[in-house]
Amino acid sequence: MPLPQPAPEALEHSACLTRRIAEAVRDAHGWIPFSRYMELALYTPGLGYYSGGARKFGPGGDFITAPELTPLFGQALASQVAEVLAQSGPDMVEVGAGTGLLAADLLLELERLGALPERYTILELSGELRERQRATLAERAPHLAARVAWLDRLPESVRGAVVANEVLDVMPVHVVVSRGERLFERGVAVDDQGVLRWADTPASGVVAEAAAALDLPIPEEGEYVTELNLAARAWVAEWSERLEAGALLLIDYGYPRDQYYLPSRSTGTLLCYYRHQAHGDPFLWPGLNDITAFVDFTSVAEAAHDAGLEVLGYTSQASFLFNCGILECLERRGERESAEYIRAARAVQRLTTPQEMGELFKVLALGRGLRVPLAGFARGDRLHAL
Repeated sequence: MPLPQPAPEALEHSACLTRRIAEAVRDAHGWIPFSRYMELALYTPGLGYYSGGARKFGPGGDFITAPELTPLFGQALASQVAEVLAQSGPDMVEVGAGTGLLAADLLLELERLGALPERYTILELSGELRERQRATLAERAPHLAARVAWLDRLPESVRGAVVANEVLDVMPVHVVVSRGERLFERGVAVDDQGVLRWADTPASGVVAEAAAALDLPIPEEGEYVTELNLAARAWVAEWSERLEAGALLLIDYGYPRDQYYLPSRSTGTLLCYYRHQAHGDPFLWPGLNDITAFVDFTSVAEAAHDAGLEVLGYTSQASFLFNCGILECLERRGERESAEYIRAARAVQRLTTPQEMGELFKVLALGRGLRVPLAGFARGDRLHAL
């Protein structure tokens, strides 16, 4: 299906960002790693996908996340957050809060459970998304909105819970290419007309070291393409320096390492999203498309362990939500024959069935100072798979 054509003003926005990126490529002597391109395409102030004003989440945007499907996601997650807060401290941090729906759902359910944090902080760099989050909280949880504050950087210290839903997948990734016995890093160049294109260079430095440690498949012919999320590893290490007690709850789509780097997955996991359609061209309309890569959860867990955090649990989203009582939350939605209940049940099905989000999405808990198993991992924990 062909992608819908953006409006003229959106195309001009994208053209402006493309010129900015092309300038950055020229300033870097004609080549930048894909990680740098992804950073510019998503986060350039005022122009990047997550820094500009385009609508991103929900039916009118480019994709739908779990909180947009149903409040039951946040209600179930709140039970795990409440357990972490009770064992560690009063701090609550959400990273990349999207439209603010998850924040509202978590606060309301934590209030119902008698487990409200002293303060709910949101780490959000997009000014446009901050305004949407404020509006959502004012509409859905006005009596709790005063508890919410926004951060420009990671807090100095945390005793409590950190939630990051679909954050790791939009961290800039390096693209590496195994071609015979040789290893390349795939980056971005620009031609004389300012058109961005792929360009390979021999891998070196930390990228070469990280790729060599993975023992990537060596194709008999052609090439094997994959991604390295070095930013996620560094991010987890930063949290280790700040988390005095509590847990990071990381929810995203991805695989453990032995599934991520399968020989059959020879074209990598990089995907772009525009108006609910996935495509594979990251140079199409920069600033208007989301760019994502699946998460190597083994790599994230190893980075946490190396930084001094405990790996507290790893399981599918379906198992996590069932353990956290999403079906009990559903039963509170009224009579089973009611339209509200039926809509909620369909949303739960989408969140938990293997063919939808239940198996593709995983939950990884990292932390210190907590008793295990945590409730969300009491059954179906897959730590052995990491």
